[in-house]
Amino acid sequence: MHDIIDTAVAAGSFKTLAAAVTAAGLVPTLKGTGPFTVFAPSDEAFAKLPAGTVEALLADLPKLTAILTYHVVAGKVMAADVMTMDGKSAATVNGGMVSISTKDGVHINDSVKVVTTDIECTNGVIHVIDSVLLPPTV
Repeated sequence: MHDIIDTAVAAGSFKTLAAAVTAAGLVPTLKGTGPFTVFAPSDEAFAKLPAGTVEALLADLPKLTAILTYHVVAGKVMAADVMTMDGKSAATVNGGMVSISTKDGVHINDSVKVVTTDIECTNGVIHVIDSVLLPPTV
């Protein structure tokens, strides 16, 4: 088992996320002891963003950092734990809140679907999501 960063890189479907985390200087944090729960957008999720968005974010590190930390919850929250959180919210590392719905699968902020759960890492867990979460202030 590897840490969150090494697990994401090894999966091969998080190249954009890995590049963004590196650009934002968050690699040491996500390789740290944690534990963290990461709602990880796949490369396909990033591809849904309008053309030029990823490049613009890579040039705006404060905004990129705000978005990336909005995908992280302190603690290790497994899928079984999430199933008990229907209608509740969770605090993200950036200070914002995400809402959780368990109707018709697990959704974050109503529209972002969790497509793969419980990828365990030495310092937390990854849940793969089908879209990029955008904090309300971005």
